Amino acid sequence: MEFVCKYGTPDGRVLNEVQRGADVFSVRRELERQGCYVFEVKPRGGFDLRSLLPGRRKRKMKMEAFLAFNQEIAALLRAGLPLLQTLDLMLERMEDPGMRSVLGEIRDQVRSGAELSDAFASFGDLFPPLYASSLKAGERSGELEQVIRRFIRYLRLLLNARKRVVSALVYPAVLIGLSLIMVGVMTIYVVPTFSKFFADLDAELPMITQITLATSFWLRDNLFFLLAGAVVGVILFKRWLATTAGRDTFDRLRLRVPILGQIFQLFGIAEFCRSLATLLTGGIPLVTAAETAVKAVGNKYMARRIEPAIDDVRQGMAFYAALERTTVFTHMSIDMIKVGEATGSLDEMLNSVSDYIDELIETKVQRMLTLVEPVMLVIMGFIIGLILISIYLPMFSAFSQIGR
Repeated sequence: MEFVCKYGTPDGRVLNEVQRGADVFSVRRELERQGCYVFEVKPRGGFDLRSLLPGRRKRKMKMEAFLAFNQEIAALLRAGLPLLQTLDLMLERMEDPGMRSVLGEIRDQVRSGAELSDAFASFGDLFPPLYASSLKAGERSGELEQVIRRFIRYLRLLLNARKRVVSALVYPAVLIGLSLIMVGVMTIYVVPTFSKFFADLDAELPMITQITLATSFWLRDNLFFLLAGAVVGVILFKRWLATTAGRDTFDRLRLRVPILGQIFQLFGIAEFCRSLATLLTGGIPLVTAAETAVKAVGNKYMARRIEPAIDDVRQGMAFYAALERTTVFTHMSIDMIKVGEATGSLDEMLNSVSDYIDELIETKVQRMLTLVEPVMLVIMGFIIGLILISIYLPMFSAFSQIGR
């Protein structure tokens, strides 16, 4: 069989070539025997039957579940259980049928002689690429359990950062949602009920009332088409977002959104720095670690801007200088990375950068919310007040005429 292989040579080059072998693992072992670092090995052309495994397609393991999964593995290894027995126990405890199928194949691969890192790497779309690289470092150093615990700390920090941001955004999201529902109900159901009353007045309605009634009737009459169009739009948007060009364009536009764009940028920097620090602590070389860490960046536009910096480092440029050329890192993060590189404590400084950025993100989110909440209240209050005025204004005119 032929396999497409991406690997790093001992002289520092990264190649994409076609290799022949019996299976993925024999090709990996042959390349590693030659002193190469293997990033990826996949069948050339054809269809990968493993993509049909339950839970594999379009379903990644949730971060909370993956954290608990690694905590159990680390506990079993710490208790002195062999790796295969650990996987057998994990397989018995796994309740999700899709993950049980995946873990069963990983166990079978390890039993047939494959390394644990290679087994997880074969499911690269299901598990973070950082995980397989960390396991590889642990296997080579003989400290697999310590590496898994280090990865657990990484997941906890990343999960806590995301939870803080999400929890901060819950209140304004609920506020906006309820306000939109209220405006929709008033516009589509409440306002049209006054049309008969306005007709009985037999008087010319104010312009604001005419506009409100026309808008209400149009929304009510076309509600089905609007909902259908929204559903179709969401489906098309998701398909466009699944393409490389669409995701790259969307991520680039996200960085240009006022206020939010800077938060997205900071979050991408924190993802890269924390992932890189975890790999460097495990003993992986800088270039190799950076190539893996860049895959952990959720913003694909930022990841694409960082990739040329890795080639610059491979050619001898200082790491901080290469990152500075990308223009996606803040001056503060570049300065801190420069100090870490000069003092030989790059991994510690990268962790410090991530911690500093997490605090900065939380501060910026809180400041944004203090601005968004009153603005949304004013906007929604203005819209609701406008609707009420358009309804009651003809009544006041009619009552005043009756009084005269």
